[in-house]
Amino acid sequence: MVIQALSFYLFALVAVASGVMVISARNPVHSVLFLILAFFNAAGLFVLMGAEFLAMILVIVYVGAVAVLFLFVVMMLDINFQRLRQGLLRYVPIGAAVGLILLAELVLVFGSWIGAPDGAQTRPMPPAAEMTNTEALGRILYTDYVYLFQASGMVLLVAMIGAIVLTLRHREGVRRQTIGAQVARSKADSVEVVKVRPGSGV
Repeated sequence: MVIQALSFYLFALVAVASGVMVISARNPVHSVLFLILAFFNAAGLFVLMGAEFLAMILVIVYVGAVAVLFLFVVMMLDINFQRLRQGLLRYVPIGAAVGLILLAELVLVFGSWIGAPDGAQTRPMPPAAEMTNTEALGRILYTDYVYLFQASGMVLLVAMIGAIVLTLRHREGVRRQTIGAQVARSKADSVEVVKVRPGSGV
């Protein structure tokens, strides 16, 4: 028990410190690296709670795909962060108002939280010892929270479309592929027959 308690406090302390460094680091590459560290420590906390499947998914999906993708995007995009920070003070009142609204909503949600006394009897579930971690998670996710699961998928779809729209920039002087113009080409526009006299070639 002592080793588990020390491991919990170690993982929790590093995870909280990494989360703070994510938002306080000036270099965006360092922020992504601290985010990866936070994901690893969160996976360690899941292992301590007995949720090995969630820990594996956190490492494979978030660390192996999402965080590395963030790192590549930050390193490859030529973003002028000094220019983005110039008008930051103008949006502080709006951000503070949104933050206060979210805080009030969270207080109302957790303040009015009422657990159903007979909620465990609404859906028959096998004993926890007879189910694996993945099976128990799947039963709860695809039965009680199926609508929230579908809603999270729609949110991710909207976020993906928004990321594509934000990164799709039309820059001057950059040649882009126009499929309609390529298909509409005629033989006279694309093929030129040149007669080269003997001895006058390159």
